[in-house]
Amino acid sequence: MATFIRRMAIGYAFLALFLSSDTGFLLGVDSFGINYGQVADNLPPPEKVVELLTSSKITKARIYDTNPQVLSAFANSNIELIVTVENQILNQVDDPQEALQWVNSRIKPFVPQTKITEIHVGNEVFTDDDPTLIQYLVPAVVNIHNAISQLGINTNILVTTPSSQAVLDQSYPPSNGSFKSEISEIMTQFLNFLSSTKSPFWINAYPFFAYKDEPSQIPLEYVLFNPSPGMVDPVTNLHYDNMLYAMVDAVVFAIQKLGFDGIEVKVSETGWPSKGDSDETGATAQNAATYNGNLLRRQIAKEGTPLRPKMSLEVYLFALFNEDLKPGPTSERNYGLFQPDERMVYDVGLSNSKSSASSVTSGSSDPSVSLNSSARKGAENDYKSLICWVLGYLLTSTLWGRVN
Repeated sequence: MATFIRRMAIGYAFLALFLSSDTGFLLGVDSFGINYGQVADNLPPPEKVVELLTSSKITKARIYDTNPQVLSAFANSNIELIVTVENQILNQVDDPQEALQWVNSRIKPFVPQTKITEIHVGNEVFTDDDPTLIQYLVPAVVNIHNAISQLGINTNILVTTPSSQAVLDQSYPPSNGSFKSEISEIMTQFLNFLSSTKSPFWINAYPFFAYKDEPSQIPLEYVLFNPSPGMVDPVTNLHYDNMLYAMVDAVVFAIQKLGFDGIEVKVSETGWPSKGDSDETGATAQNAATYNGNLLRRQIAKEGTPLRPKMSLEVYLFALFNEDLKPGPTSERNYGLFQPDERMVYDVGLSNSKSSASSVTSGSSDPSVSLNSSARKGAENDYKSLICWVLGYLLTSTLWGRVN
């Protein structure tokens, strides 16, 4: 009887501690990261960025170069970092000696203090405006990979490249996913490298663009992860309740059609702008807060896609900051969760101790604030329910054991 009472006391003490503690919204979420772009002239120094990420419980970040100031600032931070070989130097690292020199000067001085986990060789090379870049991609990827081994650097650093959704010729329904025929030969070479090195295929996937182009044809609830009828793939009978997962599975099917299976597909960029031009339908703070808040909640649940439900989908949100020097439409400068002064553009429940959301979504009357408070509370309640279920199960098992 004493043993039983002690077990009960410990269980309820743990439950009380969990329910009363201010656990970080992203605590323990190892499938979520964020893109730290720097196309701006007003961003905080990298040291402050590390503090911001740490206070927000974000443990993974991706940058678009190998800025030594950033790499130094992230040293001993315990934040995993993905770095990038810029598109404009792919024709240089196409040479093995140049690749060796690049790794020796750009990577080796910073590891292992800085936790560099991957090197992305270029960004959206398969669909770049300069079609000549594609010929350098596979040799550059192989050379960077070999240079890491040759220099004796942590061999756990993976080498790959992110692609845009434009690499697909067909994507709807997901089972119809296939790569464009003009890139199939080089894509096959690239996939062969990924398969042999157990590296992931990264995709930049933006449901926002699909909705902006056809707002009358695509339900907003479907692209925002809100409850909706969704769609059923007529070939697989898999049900999709959001567009992002359908986009990812279309890529999985495209990879399989080239003869590869088992390559993990991850999302290197996704997000929603809080502001846009008059023709950018859906670019609002409320929609951005809803999309990103719902995405984070699914990350907490460690969801997989319908095609790979047991494989938690890794996602890097775009972006950390609004970047004032980015060219293009207004939306391009308004993807950030934070303003350059570190105020939240809107609150998606990140455990940030800085100031509250900025004037874009300030005030309790703003629907984006209440939406994300609900998303955060819902996610926390999911975990609390799980803990209660586990404790209840243990209690029932204990009592049943005593009866029998």
